[in-house]
Amino acid sequence: MPRRTRPLLALAAATALTLTALPASAGPAEPVEHLADGARVTLDPLGTYATGVFDQSAQEIAAYHALTRRLFTVDAAAAQVRALDVRDATRPTELFAVQTTGVRAADGSVVPDGAVANSVAVRADGLAVVAVESDVKTDPGWLVLFDAAGDGAALGAVRVGSLPDMVTITPDGRRAVVANEGEPADDFSVDPEGSVSVVDLPVLKRKVSSLRQKDVATADFHAFEGDALPDGVRVFGPDVADASGSLTHRVSRNLEPEYVTVDSRSRTAWVTLQEANAIAVVDLKKAEVTDVWSLGATDHSVAGQGIDPSDKDGVADIRTVPVKGLSMPDTIASYEVRGETYLVTANEGDAREWGDYVENARVKDLGKKGLAPVCADSPAVALLGDADLGRLNVTTASGLRADGTCYEQLYSLGGRSFSIWTTDGELVFDSGQDFEEITAEALGDAFNTNHTETGFEGRSDDKGPEPEGLTLGEVAGRTYAFVGLERAGGIMVYDVTSPRRAAFVSYVSNRDYSVSVEDALDDGADLGPTLDAAGDLGPEGVTFVPWYASPTWRPMLAVANEVSGTTTLFDVRRVARH
Repeated sequence: MPRRTRPLLALAAATALTLTALPASAGPAEPVEHLADGARVTLDPLGTYATGVFDQSAQEIAAYHALTRRLFTVDAAAAQVRALDVRDATRPTELFAVQTTGVRAADGSVVPDGAVANSVAVRADGLAVVAVESDVKTDPGWLVLFDAAGDGAALGAVRVGSLPDMVTITPDGRRAVVANEGEPADDFSVDPEGSVSVVDLPVLKRKVSSLRQKDVATADFHAFEGDALPDGVRVFGPDVADASGSLTHRVSRNLEPEYVTVDSRSRTAWVTLQEANAIAVVDLKKAEVTDVWSLGATDHSVAGQGIDPSDKDGVADIRTVPVKGLSMPDTIASYEVRGETYLVTANEGDAREWGDYVENARVKDLGKKGLAPVCADSPAVALLGDADLGRLNVTTASGLRADGTCYEQLYSLGGRSFSIWTTDGELVFDSGQDFEEITAEALGDAFNTNHTETGFEGRSDDKGPEPEGLTLGEVAGRTYAFVGLERAGGIMVYDVTSPRRAAFVSYVSNRDYSVSVEDALDDGADLGPTLDAAGDLGPEGVTFVPWYASPTWRPMLAVANEVSGTTTLFDVRRVARH
């Protein structure tokens, strides 16, 4: 795949830095940019809002309100939503913060201190909703409503399921849909059910006082218990009771809804069940899960689907290996082509690690400490050295031979890719090894780096560049997917106008890879200038703004970065054709 690359600022000979030599301005002097031949669009940074808070999810998810030209960003730990004035996109300015704690809900409960804000969505008339988890995350959470077009005043709240992780508003504005992840307690003492709440919203913002708890309906997974669960949907790990002590509904307690997308008619939602490597289908009118299907696995032994599996081989070596990758997507989006809906997933991967239970292990540790070994007849058994598969993290919950004596198939976590699916679960496109190939060429010695520090191959053994955030947008009549790489940093842009022939367009990263923040912490240096110089670390929420709603009258992309605590606005610029 021919490409051209804007040169990366040279990395220091070692990761340790001379901090006094760093530029004083926020972010890199010039972003990393990598274009495919014939690229139609690229991204140019316009302006950044910086909290100065490092690695505390101070900027995690963003939602845009076109009428007021405001961007609303989630500060998770503070349980706040910040309202940013982006009428001047080069200088995002905070207007106010919406505090969700202390808000009284329709059922009489009050959002407590210690609650966590996870997601925000805004309706065209300015009615905004925030998904808020309880201070005890296994307890039911809240959907808090506020006035996004005014002064941010809280308008009320309703109770939803345990750990509401993501919220969206249906295209017709009539409902909010909340993915209640239902994660276990950190010590794995309690495991609540995962669920999806469907909340009927008032038609007019001023009628929000009419919202009652009875307007909340919750879709559960009880119909999929036991043998009713389709093949390939992963239910695994210890069987831990819910808060009442009940051990019924094991499947429902194990499934953890992560992210939601809704069809253009506002009738159906598709929800990622990340750890289960599956998609749930929800009928919004009935608030009922009608189907669950497995996403299967990517075969990394097939040409074009290779990975760099080792962080100790000293080279960016993207190759085929006898391993399969569980897609395990975080973000999901949807769009229509000639009347057919397609689903787009960012295949991040995630392991369950609660209490004493740790799902993942390095390949070389299989056969030790009570774990079954790699089967003697597996092609992987000859590749257990650190430079081969030895250091690759795989799941211990999948791949065992039927008798449980050994692992006949190794499954890594995440596809290191993004995929396009039909709503029947047919895979029509996967980006394969593109992300690692592109970042190897564009980033050089920062290939597969982590987000908190810069280092060569630091993530090759564990999910690589780690695609997480995703959004879709239309530019000049073509549809593009914008995929954020949580660890490597930056945004991948693909033309997905034709789902079965999606193609790479550009990669842009507003990060200075010569700056390693963790090294600065180790050296005891002032973190402020270092964080400013580093730019955007850990892109999480990606939001597209069409030209007709944008303050620049050009398409714009907003990216919230949870590690650097920054939100950057990008101009989606059309590339001149020669």
